[in-house]
Amino acid sequence: MRRYEIAGTITTEGDPALKDAIAAAYRDHIRPLCLCRQPGIPMYVAAIGEQHVIKRMPLSGGQHDPDCDSYEPPVDLSGLGPLMGSAIRLDPESGMAALRLEFSLTRTGSRAAAMPAALESTSVKSEARRLSLRALLHLLWNEAGLTKWTSAWAGRRHWWNIRWHLLEAAKTMLVKGAPLSDVLLVPESFRAEQKDAIEQRRATALSDIQPQKTGPRKLMVLVGEVKEFQAARGGHRLVIKHLPGFPFLLDDRAWVRVQARFEAELALWAANDTSHLIAIATFGLNAAGLAIVEEIALMVVAENWIPYESAQELRLVEALAKAREQSIKGLRFASPADQPIVAALLLQHRPRPLALFVVPANADDAYQEALDEMIASRPEMDSWIWHTGRGEMPALPVR
Repeated sequence: MRRYEIAGTITTEGDPALKDAIAAAYRDHIRPLCLCRQPGIPMYVAAIGEQHVIKRMPLSGGQHDPDCDSYEPPVDLSGLGPLMGSAIRLDPESGMAALRLEFSLTRTGSRAAAMPAALESTSVKSEARRLSLRALLHLLWNEAGLTKWTSAWAGRRHWWNIRWHLLEAAKTMLVKGAPLSDVLLVPESFRAEQKDAIEQRRATALSDIQPQKTGPRKLMVLVGEVKEFQAARGGHRLVIKHLPGFPFLLDDRAWVRVQARFEAELALWAANDTSHLIAIATFGLNAAGLAIVEEIALMVVAENWIPYESAQELRLVEALAKAREQSIKGLRFASPADQPIVAALLLQHRPRPLALFVVPANADDAYQEALDEMIASRPEMDSWIWHTGRGEMPALPVR
């Protein structure tokens, strides 16, 4: 049972006084301490309506004990490692993560232009000094806790709580000194009976990017589930679920580039009716009030909203979804496809944590050498490896 220290008083998860203590910490801006280690590790309190929950500080999971629910795997096992200290810088005083973005949140030039200036490149800069759109989406998904899963959560993950966790994660991140949540549009669950109120809240959120007569145009970041791409005059409409009647426009050239860059994601989404396609895009409004996509990236997730990047990884994600042990999905962030990352981790596995790797059929000797080095760097963990070119997935040692 987890123990916390709040304003000098130690309490546990089962203590009836904890609810009031958390609410008081939220009101008084006090950071609870998680006592999984000594000294305690600072946390923060978030509000869900009238409820309050204790959450870990951004990218602090590695400081917690491996048996703590707030623990996160070492950053060197995913694509997050190269981004720390350059694209992502932590402020120990505020507990916020300052982000350096590879893409712009302003755009100069004609406001009437319907052509997105650029789409996320297939290349990855070797120094990884800034976050691409895909890397930002992976960071949000990771910090929102949406990479974790256990079979006990089946049927309990819906868009409304995904949205809440994404926005809470964005509140702990800074872009040019301001919270990322200020420029992040994550559509709220649509209800016909609340249509007018929802549209008014959306209009308020978009008011800061209304076109101005002079100066650069401000952009926002969209994160939403793709419903469909519709053919339209001179291009395509990106239709996002929970945003009826509010399409995002791409012209023909942009759509061709989307199909080329995200061919794998689109194919994986089309091949599995239970999967979801997540879009992250920068967008602005033109003089007519229409949303124009500037840059875009796509990510496919399974029925339980866990990301995957190949048919083989989907097999693994679906198998882990049935396990009682909690799994944590590894994400690529800025790492290219020809570099290994851990596909998933079973941190509570016994006798030792288990790292799972999915090796693509076209992996070369350099990939295998990098994988061997990664495994050797973590002698405290056991490894499970699926060489997809050699046959079916090996049995998982899970309950």
